[in-house]
Amino acid sequence: MSSSGDAPATLPPLKAIQAFEQTARFGNVARAAELLDLTPSAVSHQLAKLEAMIGRQLFLRTARGVTLTPVGEQYLTEVSGILHSLAVATERAASDVSLDCLRLHSSPSFGLLWLMPRLEQFRQSHPDIQLNLSCSYESLHFSRDKIDVDIRHGMPNWPSFEVRTVRNEKIAVLASPKLLQQRPIRTVADLLDCNLILSEATLIKWPQLFAQHGLSRPEKPYSLSFDRSYMTLEAASHGLGFALESTLLAQDYLARGALVEVTPGLSAPITAHHLVFPRAHAGFPRVRRFLEWMQNELGHDFNY
Repeated sequence: MSSSGDAPATLPPLKAIQAFEQTARFGNVARAAELLDLTPSAVSHQLAKLEAMIGRQLFLRTARGVTLTPVGEQYLTEVSGILHSLAVATERAASDVSLDCLRLHSSPSFGLLWLMPRLEQFRQSHPDIQLNLSCSYESLHFSRDKIDVDIRHGMPNWPSFEVRTVRNEKIAVLASPKLLQQRPIRTVADLLDCNLILSEATLIKWPQLFAQHGLSRPEKPYSLSFDRSYMTLEAASHGLGFALESTLLAQDYLARGALVEVTPGLSAPITAHHLVFPRAHAGFPRVRRFLEWMQNELGHDFNY
């Protein structure tokens, strides 16, 4: 005779968990229903069933949508990881076990300027890992978009995930040697009447640099502006103006002399690039090996 301890645990229906996760993600029942190919009424029914089973309220309903209660926030943190692990396990069971595919997503400039030139080195070091790389500025959904590691640009505010921040990155005034020879720069004030290229993606921009030195922004408009760092750096390398950009992204330009730092005094440390992934992914050998390779290439450990 089986004891009560042998009885299977009571599990909530998978449909109810999916309805909960998607509704929590969008804060909107109708949007969750659209994604799950259900009616809003069916999603609401699943949510009510889940709350009745738990015996606690997971959402606060308002005219503008729904928000998680503290109980709901804790539940979301725990079940999201379980759902993701289930999706990963299913995918791995259905895939060719002889292939281990590392799926990376990256901000475009980091992917193009830093990662792409080094992919052949990774391939030679890890020939058994197939690499899939996609680039955009949006933060993808790890499970739905099948991403192992997301290399993000911005402020590190992702409390539900593991975050490894790239250290020793700084932003500096950069220019082609030819332009610098024509327009020597000794102080920040010398830049006020120069052709400046605005990089819209950087965390620190020209007005902030001038303000740090007690100067107002220049009255003349920027000569050029770009929404991608790789475009800013390429324009600067052609002598089209002075750029305020990441020396990490500009590493290859600096190494081959296409760009130079104007003066060491015109730079500031930043923490702009981060490797983000679900905690469950830390146990994947392909992810561990990629993180170790990244640290070797960067020449230092990450900030945690």
